[in-house]
Amino acid sequence: MSSSDTALPTFKTVLLERRGRLLVITFNRPDQMNAINLELHDELPDVFFFAQGDTGSDVVLLTGAGRAFSAGGDLDHIQRNADNPRLFDHEARQAKRVISTLLDIEKPVICRMNGHAVGLGASIALMCDIIFASDKAKIGDPHVGLGLVAGDGGAVIWAQRIGLARAKEYLLTGDLLGATKAAEIGLINHALPLEELDAAVDAFCDKLLSGATDAIRWTKVLTNMELKRIAHAMMDAGIAYESLSVRTPDHHEGIAALREKRAPKFGG
Repeated sequence: MSSSDTALPTFKTVLLERRGRLLVITFNRPDQMNAINLELHDELPDVFFFAQGDTGSDVVLLTGAGRAFSAGGDLDHIQRNADNPRLFDHEARQAKRVISTLLDIEKPVICRMNGHAVGLGASIALMCDIIFASDKAKIGDPHVGLGLVAGDGGAVIWAQRIGLARAKEYLLTGDLLGATKAAEIGLINHALPLEELDAAVDAFCDKLLSGATDAIRWTKVLTNMELKRIAHAMMDAGIAYESLSVRTPDHHEGIAALREKRAPKFGG
């Protein structure tokens, strides 16, 4: 039996599929727009760790089932963390594992951003190597809109993609931007009509799969060295600051405002 024929592990919130030497990872909570609950949060490091060591693939494709890539944190899950911050402390440790295991994947990771990518969903998309997005999709990190620090990866990756000035503009406001604008400023690589997305992604993955595997992989390793150094330097502090912000009245107000579909009234 070849390595590509070996059984894939199964997860409750993520689907894994082989297409030749391509490993496809799909967030699979389509009815919740792939919002990240505790189960998905806990499964992601194991998913990425498998992809890292998988001998049956040379390229990884990451996408979402249904209309969204990932709509960020599941609101009920966020509420539980706010009501019992010690629950968030577990998630904080997992958040660091999500980012570190994703960055440790030596093979190219391509993001098919089929719909909105928000919060941690945006961070995961942006930590991928190449991003193809539907031009109807939006991306953003609105942690501050919930009274939270963008500590689970946003403060690391946005500045690396679009520079410090633009990163601050989007992280300090939490504003979402359309995929076309995101491509124009270099946050993502390509914004395409949804009906053209699969053909473009497939063609790019096929190009990598037909290339010099070791040279491609080691070039990625080399170009990721500085990004991993920055992530290693910042993630502990980022998670600590976010954990502090979970315990603030502003965070509770941000959740209440979102539930009540109104503007928050933060107290500072």
